[in-house]
Amino acid sequence: MKPLRLSLALAALLAATPVLADPIPLSSLSAYLNSFQTAQADFTQINADGSISTGTLSIKRPGRARFEYAPPEKALVLAGGGQVAVYDDKSNQPPEQYPLKRTPLNLILERNVDLGRARMVVGHAEDGTSTRVVAQDPEHPDYGTITLVFTNDPVELRQWIITDEAGSQTTVVLGQLKTGMPLGARMFNIIQETADRMKRR
Repeated sequence: MKPLRLSLALAALLAATPVLADPIPLSSLSAYLNSFQTAQADFTQINADGSISTGTLSIKRPGRARFEYAPPEKALVLAGGGQVAVYDDKSNQPPEQYPLKRTPLNLILERNVDLGRARMVVGHAEDGTSTRVVAQDPEHPDYGTITLVFTNDPVELRQWIITDEAGSQTTVVLGQLKTGMPLGARMFNIIQETADRMKRR
């Protein structure tokens, strides 16, 4: 191929290849997550077995979250007081509980989110429409990872994927995340929630 034709062919190839922008800096993403204490959004959850759930998420940092699942499930997951409690309306048993620190979700519920901490972020890339950050507990990488997906303009958290220690993945896709609303502490009180449910039985 003549040099001119080769140059034109290369130029056409480059023009057809999308140019990926730089990912949003980790410092900017940390600042975004630290810019709000409370947030709410509708969510769609894609479970490891392929089933789909929907509901409403409420967050009150530090350390508190409430996942209210829509019917027919009517399940509830609460994070508060350093614990995560999973309530099943079909069961008469107390909620299943485990330490919040053992879940990757703890990383974005901390009082001060710092994605720049050593060994916390193990993946950071831009895919043309969003920035994806793969984070883990630097002290306990065996707890699993959380992949955070942010839109670029404006910066918004739109999705996360939790990969647990066994390799199973749960994806949560967020609707519009509204921030700054008052959320009472009772919403995230596991002891009170458990007592209320016992009274209703």
